[in-house]
Amino acid sequence: MLQAHGLACDRGDRRLFSAVDFSVAAGEWLQIEGANGAGKTSLLRIVAGLAPAAAGQLDWDGRPVAAQRDEFHARLLYLGHAPTIKDELTALENLRSAAAIAGRALDESAALAALRRIGLKGREDLPTRVLSQGQKRRVALARLLCSQTRLWILDEPFVALDVAAVALLCEILDEHLARGGLLIFTSHQAVQLGGAGSSLRLGR
Repeated sequence: MLQAHGLACDRGDRRLFSAVDFSVAAGEWLQIEGANGAGKTSLLRIVAGLAPAAAGQLDWDGRPVAAQRDEFHARLLYLGHAPTIKDELTALENLRSAAAIAGRALDESAALAALRRIGLKGREDLPTRVLSQGQKRRVALARLLCSQTRLWILDEPFVALDVAAVALLCEILDEHLARGGLLIFTSHQAVQLGGAGSSLRLGR
């Protein structure tokens, strides 16, 4: 279980949000909502350990994250709003290099299977600079199919996806939840996910 207690975030001399509490357990999802500038991405980055909180604490399985940072970070996958891919690499090379950076090997057959399921069959060996924005997004999302982490933190994962790709991503997320995974995400569109879920609105 992941629990947040009294999280706050400052941007310059402005407080974006304060006193944010939530909990997400195995098989559950949490959607972060709010207007632009409310701090949705900032909250995700705090949870992922990419930015400090102005106040508050995160607990993972009943212990402060601050006391187990390496263990916690090894159990999460964060995908930001912008696809973190290298234009000069192929889709296949991007996927395998992302796994290497995360500290684990990804064999070519598994990477190819992920790219094909995500809708990139026939484009696996193309440099990503020639792909459309939606296809680049799929390259980044293919990392989900290769991940064994328990906690997925996704910032606007449905951006630049067509209807079929949105349905496929929902299917992938449902599979993760059914395996006992946890999911925290932002989205400007309504999506239908299985499992137990809730929403948290910032900026009220």
